[in-house]
Amino acid sequence: MDCSLVRTLVHRYCAGEENWVDSRTIYVGHREPPPGAEAYIPQRYPDNRIVSSKYTFWNFIPKNLFEQFRRVANFYFLIIFLVQLIIDTPTSPVTSGLPLFFVITVTAIKQGYEDWLRHKADNAMNQCPVHFIQHGKLVRKQSRKLRVGDIVMVKEDETFPCDLIFLSSNRGDGTCHVTTASLDGESSHKTHYAVQDTKGFHTEEDIGGLHATIECEQPQPDLYKFVGRINVYSDLNDPVVRPLGSENLLLRGATLKNTEKIFGVAIYTGMETKMALNYQSKSQKRSAVEKSMNAFLIVYLCILISKALINTVLKYVWQSEPFRDEPWYNRKTESERQRNLFLKAFTDFLAFMVLFNYIIPVSMYVTVEMQKFLGSYFITWDEDMFDEETGEGPLVNTSDLNEELGQVEYIFTDKTGTLTENNMEFKECCIEGHVYVPHVICNGQVLPESSGIDMIDSSPSVNGREREELFFRALCLCHTVQVKDDDSVDGPRKSPDGGRSCVYISSSPDEVALVEGVQRLGFTYLRLKDNYMEILNRENHVERFELLEILSFDSVRRRMSVIVKSATGEIYLFCKGADSSIFPRVIEGKVDQIRARVERNAVEGLRTLCVAYKRLIQEEYEGICKLLQAAKVALQDREKKLAEAYEQIEKDLTLLGATAVEDRLQEKAADTIEALQKAGIKVWVLTGDKMETAAATCYACKLFRRNTQLLELTTKRIEEQSLHDVLFELSKTVLRHSGSLTRDNLSGLSADMQDYGLIIDGAALSLIMKPREDGSSGNYRELFLEICRSCSAVLCCRMAPLQKAQIVKLIKFSKEHPITLAIGDGANDVSMILEAHVGIGVIGKEGRQAARNSDYAIPKFKHLKKMLLVHGHFYYIRISELVQYFFYKNVCFIFPQFLYQFFCGFSQQTLYDTAYLTLYNISFTSLPILLYSLMEQHVGIDVLKRDPTLYRDVAKNALLRWRVFIYWTLLGLFDALVFFFGAYFVFENTTVTSNGQIFGNWTFGTLVFTVMVFTVTLKLALDTHYWTWINHFVIWGSLLFYVVFSLLWGGVIWPFLNYQRMYYVFIQMLSSGPAWLAIVLLVTVSLLPDVLKKVLCRQLWPTATERVQSPGYQSTCPSAAWYSSHSQQVTLAAWKEKVSTEPPPTLGSSHHHCSSIPSHSCPRSRVGMLV
Repeated sequence: MDCSLVRTLVHRYCAGEENWVDSRTIYVGHREPPPGAEAYIPQRYPDNRIVSSKYTFWNFIPKNLFEQFRRVANFYFLIIFLVQLIIDTPTSPVTSGLPLFFVITVTAIKQGYEDWLRHKADNAMNQCPVHFIQHGKLVRKQSRKLRVGDIVMVKEDETFPCDLIFLSSNRGDGTCHVTTASLDGESSHKTHYAVQDTKGFHTEEDIGGLHATIECEQPQPDLYKFVGRINVYSDLNDPVVRPLGSENLLLRGATLKNTEKIFGVAIYTGMETKMALNYQSKSQKRSAVEKSMNAFLIVYLCILISKALINTVLKYVWQSEPFRDEPWYNRKTESERQRNLFLKAFTDFLAFMVLFNYIIPVSMYVTVEMQKFLGSYFITWDEDMFDEETGEGPLVNTSDLNEELGQVEYIFTDKTGTLTENNMEFKECCIEGHVYVPHVICNGQVLPESSGIDMIDSSPSVNGREREELFFRALCLCHTVQVKDDDSVDGPRKSPDGGRSCVYISSSPDEVALVEGVQRLGFTYLRLKDNYMEILNRENHVERFELLEILSFDSVRRRMSVIVKSATGEIYLFCKGADSSIFPRVIEGKVDQIRARVERNAVEGLRTLCVAYKRLIQEEYEGICKLLQAAKVALQDREKKLAEAYEQIEKDLTLLGATAVEDRLQEKAADTIEALQKAGIKVWVLTGDKMETAAATCYACKLFRRNTQLLELTTKRIEEQSLHDVLFELSKTVLRHSGSLTRDNLSGLSADMQDYGLIIDGAALSLIMKPREDGSSGNYRELFLEICRSCSAVLCCRMAPLQKAQIVKLIKFSKEHPITLAIGDGANDVSMILEAHVGIGVIGKEGRQAARNSDYAIPKFKHLKKMLLVHGHFYYIRISELVQYFFYKNVCFIFPQFLYQFFCGFSQQTLYDTAYLTLYNISFTSLPILLYSLMEQHVGIDVLKRDPTLYRDVAKNALLRWRVFIYWTLLGLFDALVFFFGAYFVFENTTVTSNGQIFGNWTFGTLVFTVMVFTVTLKLALDTHYWTWINHFVIWGSLLFYVVFSLLWGGVIWPFLNYQRMYYVFIQMLSSGPAWLAIVLLVTVSLLPDVLKKVLCRQLWPTATERVQSPGYQSTCPSAAWYSSHSQQVTLAAWKEKVSTEPPPTLGSSHHHCSSIPSHSCPRSRVGMLV
């Protein structure tokens, strides 16, 4: 028997159909196909639950403990705690166990609370009520109970609960309008179409009686691709087979708009929906500081093992001499003499490990957790980051990555809704060289909206007037805009002068802007009814045009056309598109003048479109119909044949003019990007938008500059050349001039410098990520990365959500391992937000999926500037000092203990009392560094915002590099030597008190400990730049607390102690003059090297931050002043150069002085004339 057949049957009936085939069959309404049709094979699919949480009630404790003990420190302290329980050690197990328990508990509570919030959000989504059809009746149940095959009813403004095939709507034409803002970032309306044979089913009874099956592909994450077919059965005839495409698919997360209700059948549910497939699992993110802490911990662990090993060996070397192994005061028992030597040595080794264990600070991890948790409130409390318009403030979803905000090297940002408001505004149009601007001020008065202003001649020629009206008609007719079904739609028709306007919806917001803009210039689009388009002209007459054909827009052609027939029988082809797509197809018109205007508008960041037309005779139109019909019915290569037909039709055009639309940027978006680039951060824009739109936005937000040379790595170019040739050509171009790309220098933003901007689309990225067939070097990734590194900015357009995450991952794991940040506002951005080191969600109009899945959320893109340049800078400075300081003070603490073993016969005798051992890190030195790590400001907030280059001083983990770490360690060793041997020399000639008593070993240890506490606290005081009353209270208060505690600890006989070795020790020490002298002298000597080092470095090799801290900075800020003056000179020079190349304005007699609103358009309106 064929084994493959058995395996196939097992997979089919045991593992589920979806695991072994590329398609699935869905029975609409769970109705079996009629007898004689295909076999009925029920299949198993997941339910409709969405799960974004990490833990469950049952696995929280084991899973969380496993994750926490993956940390080197936590695992180490667990081992030490177990050692203290098993063997007799110099210190109590409580000293290690209690702090470890506290750290584990606090972290578990914090992570559990965050996951509980995710559970809460999931439950809210899964328990939403959904209406579905059962036996011809409408039934309501929870969203999580939906199954594949259920017929669902969705009402206007509701969100689709799963992926649906659109069956019918209340509209007669079987269409519905949808916004996919939470999926692909587009808040514009998109039109979807019902299945042709089911669109007439408008009632529950009708739709409940539908007998059909759907065959479609298995779930896959591409939002824009869907392949399937539906078989509609009738009682008498064979099933009708209709193709299904993305226009028939309604995605989970999208919202129904401008449609009363729709019916659809569920095909993908729960975690198989396209929205869920574009989510990535929420993994534990670890900051660069935490990685440095773990590396330093391993170094100190090696030091600890070395110390314990040295002491163990020296102990047995020392005891090898007679009478040292068994002194008269400590005779061994018989069992001790018979113990195995290696076992004794190993036990002593572990005892030394426990004795020196305090060199690894368990309290550092507690303090770091507290610092991150408390420090995160400074973001949420920041009033500058509160948005009055939306009433929203910043959110912190995880505090583990605060310091990572100060280390960002790459920012990946979405465009729509993140950089822009997605609010298009019509700015101007140019018709045969004549510029028209709506809302024009003339002699201080606003002219009527219906009056277009001819900026060159107030009375164009008769031929010019005809072309003008043709242009306006083209804008009114060449689009896919629909008018909202509302009573207000009749306003312009019934009362054109009433000031009421139509409500337009479209999949493209700039189409709406064009229709609204031409309305202000006198032509109003009314509606499309019975395949006739109606417009209202300047004379308030309704013109009707029959819509014959639509040649849809696509990203390769970069244009669209309509063929219409006027009431007089004339047939027109109106075409609009990108200038690069229209100009080569034009044979008539004022091309040079219009091209100059288009280029000028493009430089100013406006989105430009060119408009052309062609008159068709009846014979030409009939030929076009045949050509299009042949392409439309083709089953093979339909898209290719349509493209070829469009190429033949859209040629020999007459150019009419061009439009300019502004996609309004968010407030201060350009300033924010400029500041981030100045800080040394590379900004990439990842968007699902088309290339022209995205490129215009990049110019407007100053990502691309006047001198930026754009390099294209797009599908169109790869079709002309091979991918290999394109990549190597681009590589040669950028690497030839790579020497001039000094963007890391302050002059990196100079307008005179040649820099490059790369544009890549999603299809090209897929080819790059795909391994080569020859397998010679795997793929083209390294070459692509090399090109990207040499470019000052990169724009990735037509990106699917998972492709955004791929781009982030590609940079994240490149050889430099840079810190990445992703920012977006829609569900389509969730994948890249989760992939980046730091994910930031914008709390915008497009739902809260991004904000909920991000590490931080902000109301507007402009707030990113302060979050990184101020908060991130401060967080990193504070926590890096905290980490280095903790290791430093623990070296100071334990190294004298190591030296003391040489003077006590390696007997594991402690130098310090148990109370001092326990409280050193918990009480005496913990509060000052915690407060420092919360409040320190080494430079002012205003200075950090004004001079972004200071961000570079802390970039690439500058303050936690090995050089800095070794300096702090050596400083701790020096101070420990001063403490120990300074006290030793004081005690060398036996010190006697006034009553003749000799100082003992506890007095010696107390003197060393006192000098140490004062030194490490004063060291922190010297490092503090930002003093408040709280700093003074904590620093001087902690020293006072130590003194008071020591007086009480040694001044009272405590009944709960079985020893009183510290009784009167501290008071006796302070009664000695040499002890006072030693304290003052040793503290001064310990602090002196660090003070000298700082003074010399500031004078000889000052950093940018240290220069800023100097008193003269306010008047002589070199970088900020240079950049400000230089950029002004460049801008002024460029402006003069542009103006000088154009002739003076020639205004009509009635236009003495005209300027448009807003005021920044005035120079363009006055000097932007075209002749």
